[in-house]
Amino acid sequence: MATIATPERAAVAAPPRPRRRRISSWTAWFWVAPAVILLGVFFIWPFIYTIYLSLQNNDTTAFVGLRNYGLIFTDPNLLTAVRNNLIWLVVATILTVGLGLIVAVLVDRVRIEGIIKSALFVPMAISFVAAGVIWRFMYIYEPANQTQIGLLDAFISLFRIPPQAWTINQAINNLALIAVYVWMWTGFSMVIISAALKGIPDDVIEAAKIDGASRLTMFWRITVPMIAPTLSVVTITMIINILKIFDVVYVMTGGNYNTSVVAMEFYNQLFNFQHFGTGSALAVLLTLVILPVMYLNIRRLRAEGSIR
Repeated sequence: MATIATPERAAVAAPPRPRRRRISSWTAWFWVAPAVILLGVFFIWPFIYTIYLSLQNNDTTAFVGLRNYGLIFTDPNLLTAVRNNLIWLVVATILTVGLGLIVAVLVDRVRIEGIIKSALFVPMAISFVAAGVIWRFMYIYEPANQTQIGLLDAFISLFRIPPQAWTINQAINNLALIAVYVWMWTGFSMVIISAALKGIPDDVIEAAKIDGASRLTMFWRITVPMIAPTLSVVTITMIINILKIFDVVYVMTGGNYNTSVVAMEFYNQLFNFQHFGTGSALAVLLTLVILPVMYLNIRRLRAEGSIR
């Protein structure tokens, strides 16, 4: 007579499987190990060693503590680099995100939307070095009594405005460099924001129109609040890029004429002046500023993923 297996008997008869769990754990570590090793070799260990160098003098022969960090905020040249980074952070972020938002709203659902987006996104395919070379030709300066071969000076000369030394004049040269970054990254902001605009339900827009809301009211009361998470992600992405800006400044001015930024000054201190202590302190400072911003961006992305 066949016996009926009750749940209690099956539970007693079932053997434990610790070995399979152990194998699964080792398998997981086997796949994760290469990434962990690479992270340790190329980020964690260099960062720890950079912190160690930042506490040494410039030729790494004596321990000086936090003196190099104090030098960053007392030396005029280093203070200029920090100030310029703040200018970049405020102006470039507002312009890239603001212009990207405005263009995305203006071209949303128009016939030539694809053409406009493609034209504005093309600069993203160009490297910062190539963009810097292109805009150096745009900013070429010649005296007022000579033929202007720089595009901008040639254009303003049509209105009898004297030519400007865009990258030398310290009143405007930082803004001229920021314009290059805005030219490149506005298209990126526009595409991401435009994708968020497509996700706004048509019912909400139609209801607002029926209620008599003006376009400006719809923009501030409906569009901006509904795409606020996307605007936050784009803004944080721009902040991360701008904090470590280097290529445009290096190619166009080399940090001269008070255009240096923190990454540029780090390069000069470490590789040109062989000041290992000061250069390492600048690198640590830049990393410590970027890490919290990256953490906020990751949290935002995870929050959006959990909602979906």
